[in-house]
Amino acid sequence: MDKICIIDMGSQYSHLIARRIREFGVFSEIVPFNIPLKELKKLEPRAIILSGGPSSVYEAESPNLPTEFFNYVIQQKIPVLGICYGLHLIIHQMGGKIIQTDKKEYGKIELNIIEKNLLFQSLNNKEIVWMSHGDQIKSMPEGFRVLAKTDTCPIAAFKNEKLNLYGVQFHPEVQHTINGNVILENFISLIAKAHRDWKLDDWIDKKIQEIKDIVGDKRVILGLSGGVDSSVTAILLHRAIGDNLHCIFVNNGLLRKNEEKEVQKQFNEKLGFKNLHYINAEDIFLEKLNNIEDPEEKRRIIGHTFIEVFENKTYELEQENLGIKYLAQGTIYPDRIETAKTSESAAKIKSHHNLTLPPDMKLKIIEPIKDLYKDEVRKIGLKLGLDNELIERHPFPGPGLAVRVLGPIDKKRLDTLREADAILLEEIKRANLYQNIWQIFCVLIPVRTVGVMGDYRTYEYICSIRAVESVDAMTANFAKLEWDLLEKIASRIINEVKGFNRVVYDISNKPPSTIEYE
Repeated sequence: MDKICIIDMGSQYSHLIARRIREFGVFSEIVPFNIPLKELKKLEPRAIILSGGPSSVYEAESPNLPTEFFNYVIQQKIPVLGICYGLHLIIHQMGGKIIQTDKKEYGKIELNIIEKNLLFQSLNNKEIVWMSHGDQIKSMPEGFRVLAKTDTCPIAAFKNEKLNLYGVQFHPEVQHTINGNVILENFISLIAKAHRDWKLDDWIDKKIQEIKDIVGDKRVILGLSGGVDSSVTAILLHRAIGDNLHCIFVNNGLLRKNEEKEVQKQFNEKLGFKNLHYINAEDIFLEKLNNIEDPEEKRRIIGHTFIEVFENKTYELEQENLGIKYLAQGTIYPDRIETAKTSESAAKIKSHHNLTLPPDMKLKIIEPIKDLYKDEVRKIGLKLGLDNELIERHPFPGPGLAVRVLGPIDKKRLDTLREADAILLEEIKRANLYQNIWQIFCVLIPVRTVGVMGDYRTYEYICSIRAVESVDAMTANFAKLEWDLLEKIASRIINEVKGFNRVVYDISNKPPSTIEYE
């Protein structure tokens, strides 16, 4: 099977590149920039992509590649595509010059294509691309040719056909580059000539066998939330080890309205899971989160408390001599990207409760879907027979409503948010829009504003509605909902939910904003 290696230079988009390539039916794998050359050779890459990154190539501690790397790819005729920082790195290490410039480019920019070689085949002379850089190529080594430019960037793409080296200053992997997929596919198909033999069906069979080999006759505990990720993880594990899977559903007090009832009904009644253990730990979580404002501290507390509850339940089950040795988690690629676990040089955005584990945790971790993106997880779930209703459920953050109530958390604020969120989802489903939106939810902003209800003055919180359209959560645009629908939702929230007297609608995209507020 052909393999494309993405060498991660610290970009938040490295896994997005890998996902795009998988969409073409070609297997992709991410490796760190400091991977030993002998390890890279073992992977036998058909082509290599150098990701972007937050550093500058002329900085002392910036990621780089050894001279032996370029000798290897040139001798073996392995095509290399540098993206943003990767473009700079190729030029820098091949003897060209990269400089800092005052003419920085961020966001959507018009690209002027000078030469339509294989990389830009079938594209227009002018294309909209997504830029994010402050450095530019000052001079290129001999044998390199300019393929494209912008009004402020004279070398926005290059090629060296003899050495099989290519580079683009922009990010073809993000949706904001209109024909970015065409560029990546041209590189994979026309330049690398990779075979399209990556199939999810094969992945399912191999993963089930892998779980069997790892777990054997031991038992596994899974933190089941009822979301897409944990549900697919559960059914995958159940296919592999059957009733040796023990699902623990923890009510941490941070769930949506009636979620604890819906999850138990789904897995006990519909899916026939025999070992689903329900734990009401609301008081424990809320006590530990009392007066905590910092979102990273919230995540740390939730993550550690989550594990403590698991370990206590594990100890209880161990008294029955069940032999529980593994803790399964529904970690997926975006979780790992944003916690910077996949690269030493990635800029940290936020932590995720699945990954903030205490060092003395007693259980071994197993993460069956950690290399998949959300759309791949959904496809796997459908192939495994899960209901559409469950598979199409919107993403829900691991820390739950703790990151949707900004600032300190208490039960009153959580209940207020739960009621508003339930109204929002009810109206969105009634309007048949739920499946057209990637994610929609309410956020409690703990800022009080003046309002008037009847003859009385009110002084209540602000409810922010966040609705986005996306494919993989790496980039997202705000959903342009009808004003009449928003007015109806706002009216219901203000009239039916005590605690809110003002509703606002968030119209920011990702990037620069994140989907969640904390």
